[in-house]
Amino acid sequence: MNDLHAALTEAGITAVTDGDILAAHSMDHARLVPPGRAVALVKARSTEEVSAVLRVAGRLGVPVVPQGARTGLAGSATAVDGAILLDVSPMDAILTIDPIDRIAVCQPGVPNAAISRAAAEHGLRYAPDPGSWETSTIGGNIATAAGGMCCVKYGVTAEYVLGLEVVTASGEVMRCGRRTAKGVAGYDLVRLFCGSEGTLGVITEATVKLSPIPAERLTLAAVFDTTAAAGRAVTAIMASGAQPSLLELIDGVHLRALEELRPMGLPTDAAALLLVAADADPEAELVAIEGLCEGAGATEVYRATDATEADALLESRRSAYHAMERLGTVLVDDVAVPRSKLAEALDGVAAAAERHGVVIGVIAHAGDGNLHPNIVVHPEDPASVAAGKAAFDEILEMTLAMGGTITGEHGVGMLKRDWLAKEVDPVNLAVQRRIKEALDPQGILNPGKVLAD
Repeated sequence: MNDLHAALTEAGITAVTDGDILAAHSMDHARLVPPGRAVALVKARSTEEVSAVLRVAGRLGVPVVPQGARTGLAGSATAVDGAILLDVSPMDAILTIDPIDRIAVCQPGVPNAAISRAAAEHGLRYAPDPGSWETSTIGGNIATAAGGMCCVKYGVTAEYVLGLEVVTASGEVMRCGRRTAKGVAGYDLVRLFCGSEGTLGVITEATVKLSPIPAERLTLAAVFDTTAAAGRAVTAIMASGAQPSLLELIDGVHLRALEELRPMGLPTDAAALLLVAADADPEAELVAIEGLCEGAGATEVYRATDATEADALLESRRSAYHAMERLGTVLVDDVAVPRSKLAEALDGVAAAAERHGVVIGVIAHAGDGNLHPNIVVHPEDPASVAAGKAAFDEILEMTLAMGGTITGEHGVGMLKRDWLAKEVDPVNLAVQRRIKEALDPQGILNPGKVLAD
């Protein structure tokens, strides 16, 4: 440890070693993933500092855990024993907004929402918008291949990343990708780093694609007596050829928790609410979608009367996780199933909750088949934790049996690393291990994440 601090100091790096500060930085929002004991925290302010830290770590064989805002839900930013916590959130500059090429060049610590605010004066936005967009950073969004509310129409983070600057495990600085709208020279290393969760390199700059702000958006909410009926409405909407810009499901557990957190007249006696937005020909689209919801069994459908009411509904959806935290510690599942299986998956989650005697609320990017079953447990009660984990595992088993995936947007981290081998075939897993070994031969970058030992 003394050798590490001496080497960091010699390299011009200031490290924090205070135990309380290290503990405060040792976890993300995966509260049931136990952290290891880090030995130092470095708040990097430049690519050069990131490079210097990795060179020291490589020379001494010290693990490095890259971090940003730590809003992740899979334990990707959780400390491991003996690690340097490498916090890149101070690197928070938007370097370029180019309205002609429709790109933004950002450092990794820029909050997601800040990019859209900066681009708005040019009539542009950064489309991916995870629920934590006010606090989650673009570096973390890329590292976890984040999704968001508008993915159903506009796609996920990886589709918007054009170029990256990455510091490798050896401390070398590499650029990959491009600023142009098209380009296929060489292997697509940008896509390799999207979703790599800090295990292959540390992102220090990103070039992302901007798109025009829609001229108009209209919003409706449809209320259902059963989550399965809401699921059937989703499949009907997607089968119809409609292109909603947002299609979110909020179940009754969340509706009640949200209303308790911030009263706004949500239908707390409902089993589910579908929140739908359209922005192409919004009036015509919503008329059609309203009919499909009623045909699937909606008991009530109402339109947001103005942008303020629509924004309030969307903000309520963004607050769903925090509303559930008031009930206990939340074990967040993040699965995606084929859209045709959505209603069946919702029934399966309800059955798992009843079977294991736990409270599970479901929110979903329903148009993508991406469900977030939020399982409430009480860490002081071992039986509660065991029941919650059993329900968590059952939901993952069900998802794979349906041809789905164990994570739609939160990543594998530590929470699901043992499940990756159940989803991908042995050859696939072996290739992933070889990629990791090629880029990080010492295994110092975020060890224990994504791939099980």
